[in-house]
Amino acid sequence: MIIKVPASTANLGPGFDSLGMAVSLYLEVEVLNISDRFQVDHVMPDIPHDENNLIVKTALTVYPGLPPLHLQVKSNIPLAHGLGSSSSAIAAGIELANHFGKLNLSDKEKVKIGAKIEGHSDNSAPTILGGLIVGTEIDNHFDTIKAPLPDFSLVAYVSEYNLTTKKSRNVLPAQLDFKTATHGSAIANTLVASLFAKNYQMAGELVEKDAFHEKYREQLVSELLLVREVAHQKHGLKDQTLILKPDNNGVQIIED
Repeated sequence: MIIKVPASTANLGPGFDSLGMAVSLYLEVEVLNISDRFQVDHVMPDIPHDENNLIVKTALTVYPGLPPLHLQVKSNIPLAHGLGSSSSAIAAGIELANHFGKLNLSDKEKVKIGAKIEGHSDNSAPTILGGLIVGTEIDNHFDTIKAPLPDFSLVAYVSEYNLTTKKSRNVLPAQLDFKTATHGSAIANTLVASLFAKNYQMAGELVEKDAFHEKYREQLVSELLLVREVAHQKHGLKDQTLILKPDNNGVQIIED
């Protein structure tokens, strides 16, 4: 059995913790056989090869009766670069548990589990469901809506350094003044409306007008202004530049 999971890009502009999209980089987990211990074969640095691997930890959290497995993992998703590598691992673990535990989880249940483990749904929801997702936690459950998927490519700039979610969240303010919060919310609402209306010229303007997080994180990403300038000019960048397409499938078993 092979489980294929897309990467994701989240916190899209003013859609902080609410707007994310699955994209065309992939984690593949092949179940080689049932074993006497958990073994995860991969070439990713500093990632555990045993039951401490996030894929296995997630699967055991969802289905503690999971038998020890020998897994082969392949991935072209950069770690700690904002492309949802942990969400992909979590989604793969949920799918493993669902399959071997015969849990018959619905997509909604999978999103709820993934978001609970991850802490928010903007990466986990598109990873599991595919496509462009608008979602939020409300009354201890997650509401998600699929928006129309834009028919264009994306450019992802991958720097030589890593930036963890914890570090990027630590620079955010504990609170915003009312005027800033309402203005940021209005921008986000209008961005979502423009995506459903397929008015991508308006969406392109609004996606750069975030008031919630980007200006606080500029200090951590010194190339941000250059990336934006280059994106407007449609030229290349140094380091690694990935050309991605939106992915509408989400996590799937491609061989069983």
